[in-house]
Amino acid sequence: MSGSRPYSHFVPTRNKTWMVISGRRRSVPADGSLSQLRTVITAFFALDGFVFAGWVVRIPAIKDRTGASEGDLGLALLGVSAGAVATMMVTGRLCRRFGSHPTTVAAAVLLSLSVALPPLTGSALALGLVLLVFGAGFGGLNVAMNSAAVDLIAALRRPVMPGFHAAFSLGGMAGAALGGLIAGRLSPTAHLSLLAAIGLLLAAVAGRALVRLPVPVPAPPEESTAPAAHAAPDGRTAAAGSRSAARRLVAVFGLIALCTAYGEGAMADWAALHLDQDLDASAGVAAAGYSVFALMMAVGRLSGTTLLERLGQTRTLVAGGTTAAAGMLLGSLAPTVWLALLGFAVTGLGLANLFPVAIARAGALTGPSGVAAASTFGYGGMLLGPPAIGFLADGLSLPIALTTVALLAAVAAAVAYGTRRAGRPADEPV
Repeated sequence: MSGSRPYSHFVPTRNKTWMVISGRRRSVPADGSLSQLRTVITAFFALDGFVFAGWVVRIPAIKDRTGASEGDLGLALLGVSAGAVATMMVTGRLCRRFGSHPTTVAAAVLLSLSVALPPLTGSALALGLVLLVFGAGFGGLNVAMNSAAVDLIAALRRPVMPGFHAAFSLGGMAGAALGGLIAGRLSPTAHLSLLAAIGLLLAAVAGRALVRLPVPVPAPPEESTAPAAHAAPDGRTAAAGSRSAARRLVAVFGLIALCTAYGEGAMADWAALHLDQDLDASAGVAAAGYSVFALMMAVGRLSGTTLLERLGQTRTLVAGGTTAAAGMLLGSLAPTVWLALLGFAVTGLGLANLFPVAIARAGALTGPSGVAAASTFGYGGMLLGPPAIGFLADGLSLPIALTTVALLAAVAAAVAYGTRRAGRPADEPV
């Protein structure tokens, strides 16, 4: 070997492939191990959605227990987002130092333990402080498990990230359904303690498997014993251009994540009120507004891998952003409840794969730090969306304010098209 440039080559053996990087060997799991790893990571995504949704359905009961006003509760709830945003970049560094697998397990344990704390508080201030911890677990788990998923995607050479996020959506629906069933039978303390026990059990079972499985290295386009001069020291192919160019691309994908999360936050907080206040929907129908949106988002994510394999990243992002923009224009401006519900459903389908693709591409560019940066952008959008829409609704009207979701979805589509050739794998269709 001449010079000091790192190189990699693949040496096949009976059960696995050894990747030699600068004289060091790292194991690439066989196909069976990759399938097992995919299952385990999927379990953590489902756990994340399940625990978070279980907490959300008990917010009204927690409000009554603490005696908080609407304003005080709103400030306390910011603790979740603030804790998540504050933790994400730190989690990226922890993933680089200790690995994404053990970091995922540790964050899942923190999330599961902290979900039992809110009903133990007696004031809005104490609730806000507890929710900072809960948000730290939620944000840390999101970065760590997405980082683990990015490594697996590189090894599989398949765009399976939407499937992981579909597991999050389905876990959330299961958590909300369970909460709805037992809310009248169990106190918030008993319910969230049960949730914590389920989370810890799943984290223990899935975590034991996760920490025992090696982190896969990216699969080569074709196996060769020739040196790959363009390979980075950690086995990840360097993005075209300089490191600063890669960071700018991460910011671009972070912007797409922000536009998507803005829409998700807006739908969660304002869809039911729009149906009730502006279209005179019944309480049950108004509550179905977000449910329809979330269900169609899960459906869109379940079909996301197939969509990406057939259309490629750019077409998927552009089609998703355009569809979401059209759907939200219908949902916000429709004169009848049922047209508005149709618009919300179309919006969910359109937004479904924007966030997963953005996070996956940011991670492919710069690893866990890219996942953390794009996730932080996304949560910034979730923080920005609800208050921005409230401010615009006061000055204009709620239907007009909701059209900003359509505007940002269109921005995401335009940004994706404008950067269609940047940081794209050579074998991926435009």
